[in-house]
Amino acid sequence: MRKVFQYAFNRLIITGIIVVMQVGFFLLEIFKWGNHYAQIAFALRLITFFAVVYIIWQPNNPAVKLAWVVPILTFPLLGGVLYLFFGHVLIPRKLRDSMQRTDGLVKKNLKQDEAVLRRIEGENPSVANQSSYLYSYADTPVWADTATRYYSDGESWWKQLLQDLETARHFIFLEFFILGEGEMWSPVLEILERKAKEGVEVRLIYDDIGSVFILPKNYQMMIEEKGIKCEAFNRLIPLMSLILNNRDHRKIVVIDGKIGYTGGINMSDEYINYTHPHGEYWKDAGIRLEGDAVWNFTVMFLQMWNMSRYTEEDYKRFYYHFDHKPAASGYVQPYRDTPLDNEVVGENVYLNILGYARRYVYILTPYLVLNYEMQTALELAAKRGVDVRIVLPGVPDKKTIYWLSQSYYQTLIQAGVRIYQYTPGFLHSKCVLCDDEIATVGTINFDYRSFYHHFECGVFLYRADAIADIKKDMEETFAESELITMEWCKKKFVKTNVIGPVLKLFSPLL
Repeated sequence: MRKVFQYAFNRLIITGIIVVMQVGFFLLEIFKWGNHYAQIAFALRLITFFAVVYIIWQPNNPAVKLAWVVPILTFPLLGGVLYLFFGHVLIPRKLRDSMQRTDGLVKKNLKQDEAVLRRIEGENPSVANQSSYLYSYADTPVWADTATRYYSDGESWWKQLLQDLETARHFIFLEFFILGEGEMWSPVLEILERKAKEGVEVRLIYDDIGSVFILPKNYQMMIEEKGIKCEAFNRLIPLMSLILNNRDHRKIVVIDGKIGYTGGINMSDEYINYTHPHGEYWKDAGIRLEGDAVWNFTVMFLQMWNMSRYTEEDYKRFYYHFDHKPAASGYVQPYRDTPLDNEVVGENVYLNILGYARRYVYILTPYLVLNYEMQTALELAAKRGVDVRIVLPGVPDKKTIYWLSQSYYQTLIQAGVRIYQYTPGFLHSKCVLCDDEIATVGTINFDYRSFYHHFECGVFLYRADAIADIKKDMEETFAESELITMEWCKKKFVKTNVIGPVLKLFSPLL
């Protein structure tokens, strides 16, 4: 039954059904079958017209507008319906009011230490501008005195997490896009249940669509019975636009307000290579924080929790006061991105790094679905002499997105960008490294869904301890990956020059 639902809600299948229906309506018109065809067609065309007007009216990126208008007008009868399913953001009044209240709590509780920002300005004004941007538009301050540890695989990340969970004395917050029963989740759940019985406050958020195919029905109630507070974010309901678009793609763990985690790693067995659905190895990345910057993650989790439950509470009771600051260098800034505003924070962080780079930019990403601005930024950086390298999976999890990603190879290579594919299997890391001093690790893919539709998060790093390990991991990943050449692209001509460009017409859907 789960497979039936999985196929039923697959974007490409729904899109395919709409295309078939589009053809069917034309056939009905030809054969004059159906007394009400004219009225139905008029109503559908009206929906399409208003969808296009709405898109043009929105203060969004023009490239994104065009990316939606093209597929809508390609299917004038059902293009508007396509947009209603996958494109627009419809916020119920109750949720909007809750979001505004919780945004107020975020602004109240996350205040920038001006002394820290002035120190950065003295070291590097450009980095200070980036941090100021994140504080102004994501309400997330930059911190010093925060130790960072980078993990280049899910196994080591998970083992450290288990150790840290055992130390919890006050509270544990967990937020994942995908949560699945199995070898990875079982020991975590055992610790959470035991800690809850000891009086530790445990809260869990998982995305309902991200986990719907791998969790039992009413799993939220099963978790609540164990003494763990649980929220299935944006539950599966008939309002398809919200269900399919605005997902909680974040991965956050906070322990007592002193230790925090994020990265690409979900709570499912493939992330620790207990199972191998895509190739021999699943490569991912995560980062652990200990210090003042964890407060950003604490507040970010509490906002999602209270926004989902339409509640308010005192955030300050979860603040951890460090008697002794962790020994650490550099600056750390956990940040958030939400689809419920008009600011594409995640994309802008990447664009700013590309604009800042002088020597190199290294990128690990599972998907490469680029708008014009991002593609231009990558190419321009390479053209001015920056060593731009992008590593993508050698084995795909979604073949259509894999082919779409490959359709950008030839143009990027011609501009001087070096493209790699990770030979051992699937690469799920979302990391960017620049000039040995700037990096970001988080949940944000290089695609439309992460930039425009999902709730996301990341950690911006400047001269932090973890940067050396990030670089080491990237260099080792290059060595395990295939360098893509123009000859390779010619051999894959159909996929890179025929299938891929066609898929670009539907890139916002993928």
